[in-house]
Amino acid sequence: MEQASVESTQTPDCDLVALSPRFIADLKDRSRSLNTLKNYQTDLDCFKEYLIQKTGKTQFGHFGLSEILEYGKYLQQKYSSDNSRRRRVQTLRNFFDFLVAQNLFSENPVRKIPVSPKFVDIPRPAHLIDLKTLWAHLIENYHAEGLPGLTAKRNMVLFTLIYNAGLKVSDLAKLQRDQILVGDNPRILVNPPRRDPYTIPLPEAFSAIYPSYLKDLDFWQEKSRLQFGELFFNANPYHILSGGLSSRGMELIFQDWRKKLMIKVTPKSMRQAGIYLWIHEGLGDIIIKERLGLAPSYSMKPYRDSAPEHVYNSNFQMEFLEQKVLH
Repeated sequence: MEQASVESTQTPDCDLVALSPRFIADLKDRSRSLNTLKNYQTDLDCFKEYLIQKTGKTQFGHFGLSEILEYGKYLQQKYSSDNSRRRRVQTLRNFFDFLVAQNLFSENPVRKIPVSPKFVDIPRPAHLIDLKTLWAHLIENYHAEGLPGLTAKRNMVLFTLIYNAGLKVSDLAKLQRDQILVGDNPRILVNPPRRDPYTIPLPEAFSAIYPSYLKDLDFWQEKSRLQFGELFFNANPYHILSGGLSSRGMELIFQDWRKKLMIKVTPKSMRQAGIYLWIHEGLGDIIIKERLGLAPSYSMKPYRDSAPEHVYNSNFQMEFLEQKVLH
């Protein structure tokens, strides 16, 4: 990038530690999601680390193009992902817009550099053989006595909602029972914070396991003297501890599966496999993006182009159930 000779914006010392909470509060007032607020805070913490490393303090009184370019070099060394670097620069751009609006800076120095294009990462879906291995492992514990059996059924429901319905762990963390619409053609109701609710159909395998899961869940809720409306639960080997299952808790469950089964499956890679599943089932891009909560401008081209190399199906789910559970 060609560096222009531009003087740093002159302003009294600003303290990032004092201004960050004001910026986050302003975003909250504008109805930004909790996850977005968390990301902004993480990005500002990165900027704070840079300031401390560079100057030994969190004040930044003179900040212009040359300082922005230096921060860009810092991000190049710290992050290998183009999108990680891009997001942190965008956060800083928005932060300085806030400072200008507060009359703390006369202009936004970050706007002197062009916005880099968003890098579209190559999909890395979980392998079908790993998904089959995981499903078979969960079925092995389906008839286990006590809480291990209930946990196995919970995890099978979790599997289907990620692979067959494309839900993110953030969607699943506080998922309520009444969001499952049962019947001949069960569906899940998704309630995005800034979109109209919509439903996603659920597979035959879900209908086969869900009634048994609810029955056992009711029994264990009563035994644990707990009442909650969440579909999932947090538990130790002996008791249900609470309703709901945090995103971190789900990540730890997948981590345990990877170690135990020697497979490479994450919630993200399973969700990406589900996208290929929908493509091979003949779903169009508009429907897929609606189900995933993606913007209409999002490009499905990386998935379409690589679809012949990633063939998925859901037949194994019912086949394994019929062999081990429903026979």
